Amino acid sequence: MKRIAFVLLSFAITACTPMSPERAADRCEERARGAQAPEAELTIGANSNSGPFAEGSISITSDFVQGRDPLAVYESCVFQLTGELPIRPPRLRDL
Repeated sequence: MKRIAFVLLSFAITACTPMSPERAADRCEERARGAQAPEAELTIGANSNSGPFAEGSISITSDFVQGRDPLAVYESCVFQLTGELPIRPPRLRDL
């Protein structure tokens, strides 16, 4: 029982520690890219067991649907995670 309490306390302490600005920037860039445009992925291939195959997926974020500015999404995300303004501008894809 003490071991479970220790593990839970460790998780709680880890969750309360602030995120590094670099990690927050990387994480928030991904969210800002989602606000730029839907993301699509397509996989095509073949194997000797089942023959040819194709898979695909499309990801649309609520930030994109709401028409939010990707830079504003990035800045608010970093501020929420670190309590500070971003340390660098986001690296977003060119559309």
